[in-house]
Amino acid sequence: MVKIALDPTPYHATTDLYGLFDAVARTGYEWMHLSPHPDFIPFFSHPRVDSAQLAKVRKTAADAGVGIVGLLPVQRWSGPDEPPREAAVRNWRRIVQIAVELEVSVINTEFSGRPERAQESEAGFYRSMEELLPILESEGVRVNIDPHPDDFVEDGLEAWRIIRGLNSPQIGFAYVGSHTFHYGDRATTLIPELGGRLGAVYTADSFDHRRSHGLRYITNPPGNAARVHQHLRIGDGDVDWSELFGTLAATGFLEREDAIICSNVFAEDETADETSRYQLARIRELIGTAGT
Repeated sequence: MVKIALDPTPYHATTDLYGLFDAVARTGYEWMHLSPHPDFIPFFSHPRVDSAQLAKVRKTAADAGVGIVGLLPVQRWSGPDEPPREAAVRNWRRIVQIAVELEVSVINTEFSGRPERAQESEAGFYRSMEELLPILESEGVRVNIDPHPDDFVEDGLEAWRIIRGLNSPQIGFAYVGSHTFHYGDRATTLIPELGGRLGAVYTADSFDHRRSHGLRYITNPPGNAARVHQHLRIGDGDVDWSELFGTLAATGFLEREDAIICSNVFAEDETADETSRYQLARIRELIGTAGT
């Protein structure tokens, strides 16, 4: 059965690394998706954790009864400029070591790179994977990638083509609900094509930025290249959750023991406990009614 996890980012500002496990447990989750934290693996930086800290993380997780379902690093491994890309690959080597030491077999991440330099970024991504794929394959670590808004690839189908081009079962797709409309709003056709390579689904809602002739929300100056989306409670945006979970049920994702569903609401920090519990209840409800 699919594992339901919480991304504890809403607690980062008020809770230290070790306190996150109690926060996850008290809101009813058995699994944590360990996202970038200043005392662990910060955004675009080398990990800040040593073996003594990793031992404490393992003990704290066990004491709280919470498992780490996956790590979420974000690195410039698709950078079109060589020094940042090379640094990201060094960081990734250490990240894989950390995953192995924590006995975590899944890393979820983003493509990164720059959309205005898409071809150079894609070349950088494949160059990085030439170095990292042998390590991932030898260590048995799977990496699922989200084409995040403002990455060098944002469309879901084109991202799958790039992943498929690596020709490795160790690399899969992370489908983020709040990125649905940047993906091209193609869940019913994309998810069946992904098949077993869909490794994780994130559940947060977002408005469809394409509605109202592109004026669903407004940024200034007009025509700027900003990518805007939200990470709201399920039901507070435009994502069709019945359609998404129905597709997940039809493709067998919800029955897989290696599959992950992660709540990642970032707009409700002041009600983090209430929102986390709400999300867990809604996810379970959606799983229960999927396909009916």
